[in-house]
Amino acid sequence: MSKTPTSGAIAVAMLAMAAFGSAPASAGGTCSELQLHCENGHTYPLCPIAVSDIGEVVTGHLVLAPRRGLHVRLVPMGQGYRYIGRGVWFDGVREDGMLYFGNSQPIACKVYHG
Repeated sequence: MSKTPTSGAIAVAMLAMAAFGSAPASAGGTCSELQLHCENGHTYPLCPIAVSDIGEVVTGHLVLAPRRGLHVRLVPMGQGYRYIGRGVWFDGVREDGMLYFGNSQPIACKVYHG
């Protein structure tokens, strides 16, 4: 059975491929190629840990503050994608998304490359 990525996952994959090519990237302390620019005025880098053969960021490190972040993984959705981590998740379609911190109100964000 073959898996067909969703259009949102493809958009994120294209951003990842532009940033990293087809080779996996490691998460570092300062990763800025993929970023969530959010309406709360914060920018949250998403540092890829594992990238699929077609360029989807499968797992990564979402940087929430200097030296503070968490592991997130991709969960393909019917329409778009979701990255989930402990108490945090990001739902998106293409470059638009919503960042959730536990039970707080969601924060609108845009996914940017570099």
